[in-house]
Parts: sequence; structure tokens; C-alpha cells
Amino acid sequence: MDIRPLPPDEDPGPAPTKAEPAVRIIKKYPNRRLYDTEESQYITLAEIRKLVVDGVEFKVLDQQSQADLTNSILLQVIAEHEASGDPMLSRELLTNLIRSYGGQMQGIAGKYLEQSMGLFVQQQRELRERVKQTTGHDPVELALGLAEKNYRRLRSLQDEVFRRFGLKDDRKDGGRGEDER
Repeated sequence: MDIRPLPPDEDPGPAPTKAEPAVRIIKKYPNRRLYDTEESQYITLAEIRKLVVDGVEFKVLDQQSQADLTNSILLQVIAEHEASGDPMLSRELLTNLIRSYGGQMQGIAGKYLEQSMGLFVQQQRELRERVKQTTGHDPVELALGLAEKNYRRLRSLQDEVFRRFGLKDDRKDGGRGEDER
């Protein structure tokens, strides 16, 4: 169990009422570190992304000025994710987005993008439900199960090749397929 002390000026604020959902407060310190006041520990951008994926409502506040930095941090999460693999946002989309700033259409463009993404998410959810109703199976769970099954088969084949050819297994997990954590 990782126990870290609260920063000296930490005040999580008043408890939420039953009518309003709890908004998790993340504080950004001058050293650029992010501190989760609910978990009483420093967190990374990857952990911020997990909060978003898990649907946790949060707000990132500057520790000194109390300015809301949530959008800035979310943009950092996107930038980090875009740089780490197969980007979702094309250069053309990004340049057009930048061009839309400052013009008369900025507000309209932002609202359009927000509504388009909302519609996309809604259609995904509806399609997933239709497939589940038709087949009795969740398509995402099926795909994940297939991927896991294929991974185990490939790993087993690789282990067999190592064994038959007398090759040393240099994998850190000794060929067990476990994540190193």
C-alpha cells in the first residue's frame, strides 16, 4: 500500500451533497506534478486518461491560483496518446482545427465537433446494443476474448519453438506471458 502524505496546503473542500455528483479534484503543483486529492497521491497523465475512460468527473486546479487547468491537461493527455502510437487525429484535421481558432466560426466549430463526437459515441453504443440483442453477446467482449485467445496460442507456439530448438527464453517473465509491473 502506497501511503503518501498530503501536501501541507491540501484542502479537499466541502463534501458534495446527494444532489450533486462528487467532482474529483486534481491539483497541479508548480513542479508540474499532479496530485489526486481523493487518493492522496501524485498521479500521471496515463492515470488521468484512465479517469476519463472510467467516466470519473474531475477538475484540475492550479494549486496556487486555483485556475481551472482541466482542458489544458486533457489536451496533454491527447498529445501524449497521439505521440505514442497510431494517431487518431490527422494532420489535416489538426491544421483545420488550428485555423478555426480566433475566427468568427470558432464557437460554431467547437459546438459542431462536440455534437459530432457525442453522436458518434451514441451510435457506437446503439450498435453495440443491437449486436448484443441479436447475437446475445457483447461484440467488444467477444473481440477482447478472441484477442486474448489468439495471444495465448501465439505465446504457446513461441514457447514450443523455443523448446524444440533449444533456444534460451530471454523474456523477462520467463515465457509465462505475465505483465511486468
